[in-house]
Amino acid sequence: MPVESEPLRKLGFLTIGLFDGDDPRRGHESTLEIIELGERLGFDSAWVRHRHLQYGISSPVAVLAAATQRTRRIELGTAVIPLGWENPLRLAEDLATVDILSGGRLNPGVSVGPPTHFEQVAPALYPDTARAEDFSYARVRRLVDFVRGEPATDFSGVEGIEVFSDRVQPHSPGLGGRLWYGGASLRSARWAGENGMNFLTSSVVKAEDTAAGAAQDFAEIQLSHIRTFRAHHPDGERARVSQGLVVIPTDSATPEQRAKYEAYARARLPRTTAPQGPARMLFSPDFVGPSPELAARLHAHAAFREVDEVAFALPFTFDHADYVQILTDLSTHLGPALGWHPAG
Repeated sequence: MPVESEPLRKLGFLTIGLFDGDDPRRGHESTLEIIELGERLGFDSAWVRHRHLQYGISSPVAVLAAATQRTRRIELGTAVIPLGWENPLRLAEDLATVDILSGGRLNPGVSVGPPTHFEQVAPALYPDTARAEDFSYARVRRLVDFVRGEPATDFSGVEGIEVFSDRVQPHSPGLGGRLWYGGASLRSARWAGENGMNFLTSSVVKAEDTAAGAAQDFAEIQLSHIRTFRAHHPDGERARVSQGLVVIPTDSATPEQRAKYEAYARARLPRTTAPQGPARMLFSPDFVGPSPELAARLHAHAAFREVDEVAFALPFTFDHADYVQILTDLSTHLGPALGWHPAG
């Protein structure tokens, strides 16, 4: 397992792609420019979040299709697509198409559960089938099977001048091995492992053990998820895990930017002291500071020591210039401090 002396193998970043409702093109263009910058800086991957009925990327597959035509090397991921909003067969077609366009660089991350505010959105999303929809892991399993080439129908062959396939087309052979599950619980970690997916773990976990004296340390909980995932994955210790903490280096930041970043982290700190809400969600503190300090903190992080790839999350509400500074410092200062080398 990676320890302090071993290098970080893959460095990525995650963005939500916010935009102004009165000028959505500008925000989407900013996201594409950030992905292009990531490639120039040598990042291994760029990931986009998924937001429905909000002022963030509602169609990451479409955005990444555009990104495939403006990049040549960087891997492109979704973190994550909530499958409660999707038809797995149609999504499998879209994912395979974008993977083909990218030359095999797509890393789709997904999750399950009912859509947010389901009672309010159900009449628009599932007007006739809301009570019959299955939002369990079985929905992910359908997507995985379709992407990996399992039959989607019992009909195939020629009908008139049209040729029909019994599996999703186009079929992208390597895509099935690049499917990720975004999970925050032990149950999700185990399911992802048992189903041979990769595992995305972020800056929020579920503190499930309510016993007196139970550990409430974020890093230890996240570590238990990583180990549970790998214990149930066919690849064992070689199974891929990506960590998505909020990490903000300040090496080249202006005094104004440093003040903004520190205020951002300070405002979010209270939610990290104890599990939040009935689901007992526990948030990680944000990492803000010069790269040598951040590297020391990360090497002391129990879960970070067991991964060799990350997708550090960019804060939601910062400006384009802030993202340029953060990505530049991640690539030129923090990454090398963690033993990472930019891709050529």
